[in-house]
Amino acid sequence: MVSLAPFPFRHTYLRQPPCDEGFPVPETSPHKQPAGAGPETDADVIVVGNGPVGATLGILLAQRGRRTVVLERRGRPYTLPRATSFDGETARLLAGCGTGPGLGRITEPATGYQWHSADGEVLLDIAFRAEGPYGWPDASTVHQPALEELLASRAAALPGSTVVRGRRVVGIEEQDDRVVVTAEDEDGAARTYTARWVVGCDGANSFVRDHLEVPVTDLGFSYEWLLCDVRLHEPGEFVPTNVQICDPARPTTLVGSGPGHRRWEFMRLPGERAADLNREETAWRLLAPYGVTPDTATLLRSTTYIFQSRWAERWRAGRVLLAGDAAHLMPPFAGQGMCSGIRDVVNLVWKLDLVAGGLAPESLLDTYTEERRAQVHRSILSSVQLGRVICVTDPSAAAERDSTILAGRRGRGPALPDLASPLTEGLLHRRADGSPLSPAGEVVPQGRVRGLSGTGLFDDVVGRGFVLMLAEGADAGLDAERSAFLADLGTHVVTLLPEDGTPQSMSVADVGGVYRAFLARHGADAVLIRPDYHVYGAASGLGAAAALVDDLRARLSSSSKEPTNCPT
Repeated sequence: MVSLAPFPFRHTYLRQPPCDEGFPVPETSPHKQPAGAGPETDADVIVVGNGPVGATLGILLAQRGRRTVVLERRGRPYTLPRATSFDGETARLLAGCGTGPGLGRITEPATGYQWHSADGEVLLDIAFRAEGPYGWPDASTVHQPALEELLASRAAALPGSTVVRGRRVVGIEEQDDRVVVTAEDEDGAARTYTARWVVGCDGANSFVRDHLEVPVTDLGFSYEWLLCDVRLHEPGEFVPTNVQICDPARPTTLVGSGPGHRRWEFMRLPGERAADLNREETAWRLLAPYGVTPDTATLLRSTTYIFQSRWAERWRAGRVLLAGDAAHLMPPFAGQGMCSGIRDVVNLVWKLDLVAGGLAPESLLDTYTEERRAQVHRSILSSVQLGRVICVTDPSAAAERDSTILAGRRGRGPALPDLASPLTEGLLHRRADGSPLSPAGEVVPQGRVRGLSGTGLFDDVVGRGFVLMLAEGADAGLDAERSAFLADLGTHVVTLLPEDGTPQSMSVADVGGVYRAFLARHGADAVLIRPDYHVYGAASGLGAAAALVDDLRARLSSSSKEPTNCPT
């Protein structure tokens, strides 16, 4: 059996929320700022921008008991669609906002993604699963205004969360222990807000980024496309859900965008005037071959946009940070724009919380840039590579591309999407040479488990935050000091039992064997998981869990890149 010192670990099962969404309220932080320990401010954190990224950050902070003020320049919600989908990892992150069942009402699982040649041959074929490795569909289509409405409803239900609309940030002044933000209303009247930290989630034309004067790397890869968002008058079946037509005569994208909605994107051709493309009559002309006419659909929006490929070199300057499009922009071909922004704030929020609670030095926040910039860099390069293949308008080059791709995939069936990108930098369990010790950095899968309250997804049954997962029979070796440290972090300590096991207060039955297989694959008795679901580290043998806890405590104390003494 597991050897645990007598200490009140946090281990919470499903609770009925004080709202009508029917989902468990994620737990709040166990380490709030002590009364009087910090400066008198309007908020712990000011978030600039209330798109999906800023709204998610505000919710996650408020759930941890942090006072948040979200300043949004628009006086009312933006009702036109932008993002059209998110992947299974992002669905899991959004569910951490307490919006899980709500996501099911506003999304539709995507069935797959194919590239077609001009002749209709399948160049690329990816099949999406209805339940992927993170407990959610591999890809879900969404109408962004519906997502923002869901997030707004959740934010409004949280004490300590304030969203102020119609306030355009025009000034940021960092003082010794706080940041003063000046914002103007729609009449130009200014008022100030104060906070310990500010996070700019204010999009591609970010005022916060410009204020910080951070250098930006721009790959210079961009094309202009016409976006046509439609609401279908009658439900239609599109198999697969998402198709990229690699036709040199006009590269075209067809994607789902939530229940009853769909988007077509048409690339502007060389020599074609943007003004001619950006007309409603042009949109209907290009949509007509797909059976989309004023009789079958309502055109919600048709507009041209130029995608960009760039990232900010620094995402933190003192008490001011960047996230989402304010920190990075990428071509749309991998569908990772909004997903990357959501990953940003999920990475950032628990670090801000630890720093605000006095459990880690401010230097911990530097790992945010270190970790996320490396991941985003890979996503941008991947999106650019896809774009270079798709955006081909020369017939000879397109023919050569098609023949090369077809030769490479001959005899192969549909592929599955790649797993979530692992972390390679930052706060991870490492070897003596500084390299991550596998599976450190991986995103832990999510399966179903059975606890005292019933069966559900692991995150809902066990709880969110730090998790120490132990194999059945593992000796945790946690003395009172280690136990106190884990309790300060709000760690859930849980032992995995076989599917037919009988759960106790600190154990769950591994329905389907997802977690026991994960431990076996890595030869581990103990896995320590970060609040963003990335594995901090795994270990085996006597004292494995204690060694992981000691390593995390040392790294949080120093936030140093230098490895502590740890097993190889």
